Amino acid sequence: MKAMIFAAGRGERMRPLTDTTPKPLLKVRGRPLIVWHILNLVRAGITDIVINHAHLGDQIEAALGDGGQFGARLMYSREATALETAGGIATARHLLGEEPFVAVSGDIYIPYFDFEQVKDVLHDKDMWGNPYPADQRDVCWLYLVPNPDFHPDGDFGLTMYSVSSDGAPKWTFGNIGVYRPEMFDGIAPGQHAKLGPLIRAYADRRQVGGEVYQGEWHNLGTVRQLEALNAPPATRLAAAKGVR
Repeated sequence: MKAMIFAAGRGERMRPLTDTTPKPLLKVRGRPLIVWHILNLVRAGITDIVINHAHLGDQIEAALGDGGQFGARLMYSREATALETAGGIATARHLLGEEPFVAVSGDIYIPYFDFEQVKDVLHDKDMWGNPYPADQRDVCWLYLVPNPDFHPDGDFGLTMYSVSSDGAPKWTFGNIGVYRPEMFDGIAPGQHAKLGPLIRAYADRRQVGGEVYQGEWHNLGTVRQLEALNAPPATRLAAAKGVR
């Protein structure tokens, strides 16, 4: 299995830090965000990793190189301007191959996520060994998380591992997913396209699976969030308990 890490965003809300440093290279607890992902992927035996980039992308390539220092083989998909998530995947398809791949946003912090679990979530056959018809098998598998304060209404419903766009209660998409490449057949390389509407279209056809991840998960959107994660342990504990 191959992996893709999304690293093309501008990180507007993280300015002024992202004026000079691409967001995935910002450090959390002593290590760049994107390196956390690379090491966790390699630990699970997923060593072929595609990284797309646009804003300050040369810095990403200079910092990570070919990935040998991490035990990985890194490939880069360069975008003149960020193409959104689905557009980034479509543009990188020649690097991703024809098998399902896992994709994760470069600006989330998930230090304990075990990527071993992503390898067998998409099935081509039922429990009796019969092939699923193409229009009945899941095209992607999403990892959802409890709704954070900044996104209380969530994104998707979940019933018996089946993701829906209209179910309740709703969970937040954790920006980790496994996708079949053919899901992106309708998007041309270089085209701007968002992933959300595409997932919802397949969810309406009952072709999206998923589960809830309950481990540590942070979507870093502001400098304040970054500072909180990098605070000394005692300070973080006091903040979690509401101590001023």
